[in-house]
Amino acid sequence: MRYRRLGSSDLTVSEIALGSWLTYSGGVAREQAVACVDAAFEAGITFIDTANVYGKGAAEELLGDVLSSRPRDSYVLATKVYGQMSSSDRGLSAAQIHKQIDASLARLRTDFVDLYQCHRYDEDTPLEETMAALTEVVRAGKARYLGFSEWTPEQIRAALAVPDVERFVSSQPEYSLLQRRIEAEVIPLCETEGISQVVWSPLAQGALTGKYRPGEAPPEGTRATSSSMGQFVGRFLRDDVLEAVQRLGAIADRLGLTTAQLALAWILRHPNVAAAIVGASRPEQVVENAAASGVELDAETLAEIELAFSGVASRAG
Repeated sequence: MRYRRLGSSDLTVSEIALGSWLTYSGGVAREQAVACVDAAFEAGITFIDTANVYGKGAAEELLGDVLSSRPRDSYVLATKVYGQMSSSDRGLSAAQIHKQIDASLARLRTDFVDLYQCHRYDEDTPLEETMAALTEVVRAGKARYLGFSEWTPEQIRAALAVPDVERFVSSQPEYSLLQRRIEAEVIPLCETEGISQVVWSPLAQGALTGKYRPGEAPPEGTRATSSSMGQFVGRFLRDDVLEAVQRLGAIADRLGLTTAQLALAWILRHPNVAAAIVGASRPEQVVENAAASGVELDAETLAEIELAFSGVASRAG
């Protein structure tokens, strides 16, 4: 496993991070989740990402339990705030930020998180109020650094212009061979401002693993057939997309990689990407994904991948 600096912070994170969105919020059984976390540490994954809204606290509670036996300095822990936690608890107001950080810390069984992220932008709260409250959280020692997820370039610039507040060090956008909208503006802006990308869905909800084949029904037991985890993968299961994934698989075979490993190595080719967040329902998936760290892709291979996905990848939004 290789490690990268997270933006302008002093945090060093594993290139592959373990996510907990659909899996550890109730998508898989507890024993599977525990086995995946154990496999992650064995593979050198030290970056764990969650959010208060995942399972309305369930993912944080599970991680708090599983991580409680490990030294706090052996992992980098990230969580998020914004999502709907109750009929009256949502958003990035000062009251919500202070309430939700304390609740997250209690569930995670820790005194601080390494990275506290705005899960989305709050149009209903003045940005100055949000940034001031986040700054108070950092200066109180409850979070070491701040990040955001899925903010527009305009929103990022506005936050960076607020005076006398803590600065963001990370951006958590969707990014994969099939979703590349951040390349046009977000990445160049973040490179200039000392903000790293920590990307979610780098395998496009599993579509980039090669397990789904054009013209065939999704295999039983995969995310696409799961009532709790399959609601987001359908947009990628078009035949033209799956044909591109088959082309990717042929390139991966030649390189001695799995399709998923090549898709992750493509993500990690970019120096502004500090980590790719992967979910896993089985320990062997964790091991496979971790092996993508350190894979170097030459210019010829990158050009071949670009050709394979020509006309398929989305750069809008």
